[in-house]
Amino acid sequence: MNHLLNHHKSLRKLTTLVENRTTYNADYAELNIYETHEHAEKVSLTFDFPVIASMLTGKKVMHIDGLPSFDFFPGESVVMPTNKEMVIDFPLAKANDPTQCLALGIDSGKIDEVVEKFNHHVTIERENNNWQLDDNASHLINNTDVNHLVERLVYTFTNNTKSKDVLLDLMIQELIVRLLQTKAKAFLLNDPEGIFNDTRIGMVIKYIKQNLTNKDITVDLLAEKACMSTSHFHKKFKNTLGVSPIDYINSEKIKFSKKLIKETKDLRMSEIAFKSGFNNTSYFNRQFKKMELMTPQQFKLSIS
Repeated sequence: MNHLLNHHKSLRKLTTLVENRTTYNADYAELNIYETHEHAEKVSLTFDFPVIASMLTGKKVMHIDGLPSFDFFPGESVVMPTNKEMVIDFPLAKANDPTQCLALGIDSGKIDEVVEKFNHHVTIERENNNWQLDDNASHLINNTDVNHLVERLVYTFTNNTKSKDVLLDLMIQELIVRLLQTKAKAFLLNDPEGIFNDTRIGMVIKYIKQNLTNKDITVDLLAEKACMSTSHFHKKFKNTLGVSPIDYINSEKIKFSKKLIKETKDLRMSEIAFKSGFNNTSYFNRQFKKMELMTPQQFKLSIS
């Protein structure tokens, strides 16, 4: 991300050492880049429009009503509704090593327009058709799709390329959809009261969780359980959760395999793979590396 900020540094003016703000505007959005060059505590920020804030460099400690206080690092984002206060500490900010963060404000009308479109595409016979970005703040960690989008947005905002507004409009729409998918996924996957069990996608997710180590789970079988054609099911699942059924199943199996690696010392990786529902050890290794950016063996060494 640092190289993306080089152009910004050549444009911005420093008027304060705490949360120095540079603003870039587009048709439906406003990008604010904040830089803090000295230790500070209890700095308050509030926006009169919905905001996604992402860390670029350094570390903050965030205090937001409704969430436990948390450390905020690069690669993480916070979704903030209108007029929600963030109180921020800057424990590591220095003159030659500033803490940098962006706050992307998005026009409420634009959000409503994309939300309506999203709900039209994810609805399954009037089920799951009321997702919206609500009044609660949320903290996103390791959301690769959102991180990549934020990087592209920073680059496009800070460089006057041709078609800048068209590109930003498309990226902002995609960002809103990614956030809605993240929320839909969180609701469906963390549903302790079983609210979504009687919806088709919710029922399928419950089935996957209960049969995770079953090596015979196929998209055809899941589509049958959802009473849909395979192609229709695949499309609805991906539109709602942002991942294909197979990628979701594999991510759950990898999560289970990590638990096994942590809790068992004497199992070989081939046994871990088998117990996690994989028929093939090399496929297990490939999926693990794809999702965790390291091999199962490297993961085992990192926790030992």
